[in-house]
Amino acid sequence: MSNLTIERLTVGYGDGAPVLDGLSLDVPDGAVLALLGANGAGKTTLLRALTGLVPARAGRVTIGGADLTGLRTEERVRRGLSLVPEGRSVVVELTVDENLRLGALWRHRGPARRTAVAEMYELFEPLARRRDAVGHTLSGGERQMLALARALVSRPDVLLLDEPSLGLAPLVVAQLLGVLRDTAARTGLTVLLAEQNVTGALSVADRGVVLSLGEVVADRPAAELAADPALRHAYLGF
Repeated sequence: MSNLTIERLTVGYGDGAPVLDGLSLDVPDGAVLALLGANGAGKTTLLRALTGLVPARAGRVTIGGADLTGLRTEERVRRGLSLVPEGRSVVVELTVDENLRLGALWRHRGPARRTAVAEMYELFEPLARRRDAVGHTLSGGERQMLALARALVSRPDVLLLDEPSLGLAPLVVAQLLGVLRDTAARTGLTVLLAEQNVTGALSVADRGVVLSLGEVVADRPAAELAADPALRHAYLGF
């Protein structure tokens, strides 16, 4: 069981007003949930709070019933949570292979690590061809592919992604989102996908949740959300 449950989560910065105030969500096993909303809606704050990078003022976060609330980020990773932050997070001084082995470090040892890395090369063939290339020599699409592979190589139960399509060509975006959808369907991976690319996100998601000023204003099946022109115009800008 790898469902992600968020109960009455309240998060803010310093002494300011909360960015998220009592937010609750449930993402079932193997589901892809698109987290949508304008800049400032609270999407990135939610992902950072789930990983422990921003402390919660109140609320509870569980994966498969196991309470992660109060745990450090490293421990949350060990418990099966993985984040791909905005900005193609790879270690540019390391090779592709070194990045992948580093990503597997938290949850695998010895032969299991080698197997996990080999699986990523099967899943992302361009990375296999560039396994000895240093990170800073990769294209934007290759870096985002590596960032996603680094997250998947640990075989997480729940994967969080923050704007993975930002600045990428449409063809690359389609490939990455397709891998994400197929992986979730094949392995039961639970995915929370924060995206400005509404059309792309809803095309691979089971469900869409729209945030506005830190509150959930819509929670519907992805196809139904995409077909609602009033909601799209009001909150999603298309």
